[in-house]
Amino acid sequence: MKVAVMGVAGRMGQELLRAAHAAGCSIVGAVEHQGSPLIGADAGEVAGLKALGVPVTADALEVISRCDGILDFTSPKATVEFAGLAANARAVHVIGTTGLSADDEARIAAAARHAPIIKAGNMSLGVNLLVALTRRVAEALDEDFDIEIVEMHHRDKVDAPSGTALMLGAAAAEGRNIDLGQHAVRARDGHTGPRQRGDIGFAALRGGSVVGEHSVIFAGAGERIELSHIAGDRSIFARGAVKALQWGQGKAPGLYAMSDVLGL
Repeated sequence: MKVAVMGVAGRMGQELLRAAHAAGCSIVGAVEHQGSPLIGADAGEVAGLKALGVPVTADALEVISRCDGILDFTSPKATVEFAGLAANARAVHVIGTTGLSADDEARIAAAARHAPIIKAGNMSLGVNLLVALTRRVAEALDEDFDIEIVEMHHRDKVDAPSGTALMLGAAAAEGRNIDLGQHAVRARDGHTGPRQRGDIGFAALRGGSVVGEHSVIFAGAGERIELSHIAGDRSIFARGAVKALQWGQGKAPGLYAMSDVLGL
């Protein structure tokens, strides 16, 4: 499978390139933003591998036009652009980008009418099992159990709540058959009054080098259930993304999730 990595100079970009190379993919392109000091550098060497003969470029159109699929953990603006290019090239697009707006989501969904897109706030097997469990527990317990989602990431993460926390919130809301947008509480400060029945709360912590920690708390009267996942290595997300990319080859156009890839 001929693969390109978008945002190859970033931490996740380097992980993605290493994972794709280890999985036997043919790395044919590596993209960075215009003005990056790594333009022209060998993508393999950027990712800590031997030279692959693939120079880093800012020409996403040229790269995507000759790919079977792309791995994209970049920024919302870039991801929307790449979705359009991948759709025109009929290339599989794996999206791990977070912080997408409603308009971004709509434009990605439109691109998915022309090519397969696999999009998830988290690509790890463990997290996607946690999402499935969260949905099931929320379905089993009524609103006597309050739902709180707590996440922690490294100090450099720029969006909050994390994409994974929002996945978990969406799963909890689906289990309860409610609209997350109407019940999500993302911040509490000052005199907030009592907690509203049926709300789903979010708390985002930032510090140090934490890769990613997520807990879903179901708090009832006199008892509490906690479901948690701790990521100790960023490579788990990259391996999941490559698995999704390989799964997507030959699939019909559409917007898919990791639950589809994993048969959940």
